[in-house]
Amino acid sequence: MLGGGQLGRMFTVAARTLGYRVMVLEPDQHSPAAQLADEHIIAPYDDAAALTLFGTACDVVTTEFENIPAATLDFLAQFCPVRPSAHAVKMAQDRLVEKEFVRSCGLSPVPFAAIRQPQDIAAAQGSVAYPAILKTARFGYDGKGQVTVKSAAEAEAAFAELGEVDCVLEQRVDLQREISVILARSTNGEACCFPVAENEHRNGILHQTIVPARIETQLAEAAQAAATRMAEQLAFVGVMAVEFFVTKQGELLVNEMAPRTHNSGHYTLDACLTSQFEQQVRMVCGLPFGDTRLLSPVVMVNLLGDVWHDAQPDWLALLQSANTKLHLYGKREARVGRKMGHYCTLAPELDAALEEAGHIFQKLQ
Repeated sequence: MLGGGQLGRMFTVAARTLGYRVMVLEPDQHSPAAQLADEHIIAPYDDAAALTLFGTACDVVTTEFENIPAATLDFLAQFCPVRPSAHAVKMAQDRLVEKEFVRSCGLSPVPFAAIRQPQDIAAAQGSVAYPAILKTARFGYDGKGQVTVKSAAEAEAAFAELGEVDCVLEQRVDLQREISVILARSTNGEACCFPVAENEHRNGILHQTIVPARIETQLAEAAQAAATRMAEQLAFVGVMAVEFFVTKQGELLVNEMAPRTHNSGHYTLDACLTSQFEQQVRMVCGLPFGDTRLLSPVVMVNLLGDVWHDAQPDWLALLQSANTKLHLYGKREARVGRKMGHYCTLAPELDAALEEAGHIFQKLQ
């Protein structure tokens, strides 16, 4: 496993449960995944000696976040299979490249313009209406590296604030829902989707995921088909996520993709027969698909460092709910906006799960 965050941690649990040994390469000696791995190589992702040791020791390599240098994945591929490939990961590392890829698949991204120099902002006014969001093309996540702008003048100021690096100017769309598809694709090119999730964000960070998504079956099937088409075009192997916007007119727009397991797929740990992490193990190791059926309506709520205040939260209110499952990530320091854990509340009816999950969150604040 390249990367030692919470996604790598939950992958490690799934892999060890299936009998595999897991080696993590991650610079942070206290990373969540390394705490549970069999071995941990503490090294940067571009350390050739460490990568050689890692590649020769492993039967297969996978990743838990998309900002691993593509050169690192190419280097490791000389020793063992790397799933997903450097090509697939690289496609998701640059928002401009990603949006052109979405178009090449015959799908619709959010209306956007490439901003590489200040004069591009004025040129974009014919294709992008305000208000809009200016995002860095690379290395932005969870609301980082992006600024909401209401005019070209604000966009110019934001571009300067972001260091005049390559950016994408995205039009804000009138949303009905934000949804996501978690998809697995095997070494022989077969694909399998989890139930479509509905996502609600706060301050650019996912707050809660609601499953099943409150959308029509036809729209859910269209989203799964679109995600499958993208995975096929990438020759993807592993588990990936595709986020969509559903406009108030019912149009389906691709927001972004992640070539890995995803925060919005955490509900699968408790509400599906197979979790997204077990499915990742199965895909990268060449095993058959696990059954992805939903066993219960579920609401997943993120726990950010905001609820820690000066001490560990009192988990009693959560643990008193017999149908709520707590997952903590083992991070040593809680910070505002940092993902520290999540919980899943299950109920026979979705409305009941929503009500109980919300009640728990209020008590934790």
